[in-house]
Amino acid sequence: QCEEAAYEERRYPAGKWACVTKGEPMYEQSISMSFMKLMRYICKENSVGCYLGMTVPVLNEIHLTKEGTELEREVVTAYYLPGEFQQNPPVPTDPEIHITERAPLRVITRVFYGMTTEETILREISLFWELLGSTDTVLRETYIVAVYENPSIPQRRNEIWFICRA
Repeated sequence: QCEEAAYEERRYPAGKWACVTKGEPMYEQSISMSFMKLMRYICKENSVGCYLGMTVPVLNEIHLTKEGTELEREVVTAYYLPGEFQQNPPVPTDPEIHITERAPLRVITRVFYGMTTEETILREISLFWELLGSTDTVLRETYIVAVYENPSIPQRRNEIWFICRA
């Protein structure tokens, strides 16, 4: 087929991430507040006092309720530390930012464009399940929304990641 692939499988190595967990009433509030905290850490509020450099994607780990019809309030927003800081990550001045070593990750991913709201994410998860069909190879309760561009870009590129079982 000449069309772009509907989805692809990828592997990511283990690495250190700066993470913030928020549980605001709306998904958009949680990711916005978390990202602002991470930006302050990236820009200067860290133990080395300098700009660390931006990496993409920024990940938002989400969980669905048992019914699978809405998102749990708590969202983990994660920023991958650039290579030169992987061995010795600068300490955040904000106590809500935690440096976490994440295990290698295997995902099945699908691109979507536009705003990331609870509604659009639930729709993308549903569409992706329709494409994949019945499978036990991926988790059903935890998903990742990967964001590649600034939130102010109207048709920004995002991905929904289904996490493969070990």
